[in-house]
Amino acid sequence: METYYYADLKLLEERNNFYKKLLFQSPDLIFQFTISKSGILTFPFLSKSVLTHFNLTPEEKNSDAFTILKSKIVEEDFNSFLLSVHEAKNEIRNWTHEFRARLPIKGVRWYKGIANVESVVDGAIVFYGKITDITEYKEQELRLKLSEERFLFALEASSEGIWDLDIKTKRVFYSSQSMKMLEFEEQDTIDSIDKWDDRVHPDDKEKYLADIRLHINNKTPFYENSQRVMTKSGEYKWILSRGKIIERDAKNKPLRIIGTHTDISVQKEREQELIKTLEIIGEQNSRLVNFAHIVSHNLRSHSGNIKMLLDIIDEEKDAEFIEESFSHLRSSSNALTQTIDHLKELVEIQTRMIHKKENLNLNQFLGKTLDILGEEINKNKVEIRNTIAQEETITFNPAYLESILLNFTSNAIKYSHPDRLPVISYSISKEPSQKILKIQDNGLGINLEKHGKKIFGMYKTFHKNADSRGIGLFITKNQIEAMGGSVDVKSEVGVGTTFKIYFNEQV
Repeated sequence: METYYYADLKLLEERNNFYKKLLFQSPDLIFQFTISKSGILTFPFLSKSVLTHFNLTPEEKNSDAFTILKSKIVEEDFNSFLLSVHEAKNEIRNWTHEFRARLPIKGVRWYKGIANVESVVDGAIVFYGKITDITEYKEQELRLKLSEERFLFALEASSEGIWDLDIKTKRVFYSSQSMKMLEFEEQDTIDSIDKWDDRVHPDDKEKYLADIRLHINNKTPFYENSQRVMTKSGEYKWILSRGKIIERDAKNKPLRIIGTHTDISVQKEREQELIKTLEIIGEQNSRLVNFAHIVSHNLRSHSGNIKMLLDIIDEEKDAEFIEESFSHLRSSSNALTQTIDHLKELVEIQTRMIHKKENLNLNQFLGKTLDILGEEINKNKVEIRNTIAQEETITFNPAYLESILLNFTSNAIKYSHPDRLPVISYSISKEPSQKILKIQDNGLGINLEKHGKKIFGMYKTFHKNADSRGIGLFITKNQIEAMGGSVDVKSEVGVGTTFKIYFNEQV
């Protein structure tokens, strides 16, 4: 029995020697590290690759392990290295730690050590493990970190946010800058694309979703859309959203899209101001062209008539006929003076750059108009129906408002139907940024199919009243438009006419 026992021991010893030789020749940096019960550190085993890699002599290998470690590990990392070893020893748990060591030729290198930790019979703690050179990984990690920092700095400097969408799960990441645009804090949760979609303005949502679908369906090389998005406080901001699919599956279905957010609210406000300015300039140019035609037509008409009368006077010998011609000449001269006065009034309306606006009580001005026309109202037995609230106000030029009310009301009386008593109704309604005054009568009415395009033209008349000059509606329309408003008309012959005046309430 004893013979077999010694044979087994010999076999075990040979096997251990074999494994030691095998491990010693291994290219991996393999080690056995022991901490005795009294706290002494030793290396019972180091593979040949460890000796070569760290340039250790056999004498150094057999010296105190603490001295070896202190000579190789970078000073800034040494204390944390020892702390990790002692924590693993005390808790008898697997050890892992990253540290830097200084080599004679290669300089400072990064390493990762891993080991199994065991407690043996004599109370010592043994670490069995290996060391891996992770310098290239660390350098790559550092480059990536620097790249991310530069990227984030560039984003912060450009005030752009980042979003990263998982198309399959609809989960999305929004950077802090994107969250700030909507006045959210980092702890606020917006982790689903649906939560962003719900904040998009209803008028913008259809195109917003359509543009995303176009890119997902590979119809566009990238996604771009400007949408109004509701902030945490309930206001809307204009956000320019751009993105591109960066990942697809084997069937070319999109999996992931990354993009940016840019707050373009200020830019949009300036665009709207520019559009408004261009519209005003366009309207002014149209009025200028129209005015030029009016001046050319009207002055040429009067001047031609005057020239013809002067030619007749030069050639005519009959004193009575000459006297009659002078009478016609005087009438033409008066008509020319009146036309010039009308054109002057029109110029004052159209060229005045700043029109005084005030908050005006509409009923006060309407009452003043009805007082001025009181005699005509009583004479014609006009019924006035006013449903405008006593406190109703509009933002307008006082002189223009007086002129407009006077013109529309006097016209309603002047062109009343002979077969019924006149009724004039006043009412007001409200829309966003404007109020609409409706003035309705039951008078003669106007054939809009015949006269609709020229109803607000200069010197255009539609009834046979002797005192009709055709200037009132033209002046009134220009006054309303000069204040940023508009006017339209509905009329039926024999039924009556309704004018709607749109007052722009944006001061």
